[in-house]
Amino acid sequence: MSNVTVAMTMENFQKIVLEDSKEKLVLVAFWAEQVPESVELKDKLSARVSGAGEHILMTTVDCQAEQQIAAQFGIQGLPTAVLVKDGQPIDGVSGPQTDESIEAFIGKHLPKPEDELLTQAKACLAENDVNQAFGLITQAHQLDAERADIKFILIDVYLQTGKISEAEQLLGTIKMVDQDSDYAALVAKLELANEAADSPEIQALEQAIEKEPENNELKRKLAAQYNQVNRNEEALTILFRLVQQDSSDADSKQLLLDVLKALPDGDPLATKYRRKLYTLMY
Repeated sequence: MSNVTVAMTMENFQKIVLEDSKEKLVLVAFWAEQVPESVELKDKLSARVSGAGEHILMTTVDCQAEQQIAAQFGIQGLPTAVLVKDGQPIDGVSGPQTDESIEAFIGKHLPKPEDELLTQAKACLAENDVNQAFGLITQAHQLDAERADIKFILIDVYLQTGKISEAEQLLGTIKMVDQDSDYAALVAKLELANEAADSPEIQALEQAIEKEPENNELKRKLAAQYNQVNRNEEALTILFRLVQQDSSDADSKQLLLDVLKALPDGDPLATKYRRKLYTLMY
């Protein structure tokens, strides 16, 4: 969303400072034509917040024309810029600024890309759209691999998509200071997932196959059971071997495709087996 720069005057002062700043950050750049450094800062700030209109309103104050506003903000010299939230100044800079100092000033107040991805992933999970959540939270974790709140959502997604070993490994990286009630809930979910992953039905099928290693119907049933408890890599391994042994095995091929379709977009496991299947077919 592009930014529209608003010139602040006494007519719109109250609306911008007292009302608009309740909805988003208001950035006020104070400038005067006779102070080139203030014009430069105003332009740099405008360029930096371009595209962030959802989060920040860019405003300017011509100190020569709007001396009363400058006085109300207590401006002592130019260039100066102030950030306002809920009617109160919360941060500011004065004097000439480098691109790096401007980034430090603005960047710490704007949502980071990983924050947006985390919010979207949570919304997807709330709607039981685990596949979409998988891609979003994976991107967030790639941007910041240390944040516990991002790790918690990724662990939850791992558990819901059967990536138990990945969930367990990531859970082991949570620092003591972050081991709160959300952490305890995930530990409990992991224990349940481990129990479900080795159900009596699965154990019985595994034992039956040991006695009848050439029984493909039993293998398909085991693959289906693995899939139900999200042990998808083991399911795909069985089904791919069956298709590899007999390319006319339509039942195994269809089950293989069904498991692949159920995997989240961008799942490396899906990519791996689609490539293997393509190589086998062509």
